[in-house]
Amino acid sequence: MTAVADGTKRCAWATTDDYAEYHDSEWGVPLYGEMAMFERLCLESFQSGLSWLTILRKRESFREAFAGFDPGVVCDFDDFDIERLLETTGIVRNRAKISAVINNARHVVRLDVPLDELLWSFAPDPAGRTRPQTVDDVPATTDESKAMAKELKRRGFGFVGPTTCYALMQATGMVDDHTAGCWRAT
Repeated sequence: MTAVADGTKRCAWATTDDYAEYHDSEWGVPLYGEMAMFERLCLESFQSGLSWLTILRKRESFREAFAGFDPGVVCDFDDFDIERLLETTGIVRNRAKISAVINNARHVVRLDVPLDELLWSFAPDPAGRTRPQTVDDVPATTDESKAMAKELKRRGFGFVGPTTCYALMQATGMVDDHTAGCWRAT
């Protein structure tokens, strides 16, 4: 458990004001909608190997660079856009991750179900879960995140491994991993 300057008890990872704001207002809150879920999927993919705080602080630049994460627009990005994005200083300039976002947008627009419906189909039954006592009790992957990653890869998505999928599940409220004692723990 940690408390930032305001003294509120939060999950141990919410150690800065930026993290506290994200923790308090977004992390673990159920999220729906194609663009919203596409944004989170992309940001979680960009986070791979980096600090989430880095991604949070670059979020507005990501939104601007990727047309608000509208898959109907991003799917039309081409080699010129990739080069433009590689020169955009406000985002993570990783060619493989940029290309994955564009590729994933192309697959989103071809889905036979809405993206949020597909992703939420992997949410575990909350009745079968126990609240983590500490951050050490929070898994990096679950059977559900492995199944989500497998299905997304089957459909052609990239940069969507089981750990990324589990982080997405946490961020979008598919699972509630607020630790015991956190004010957000329900």
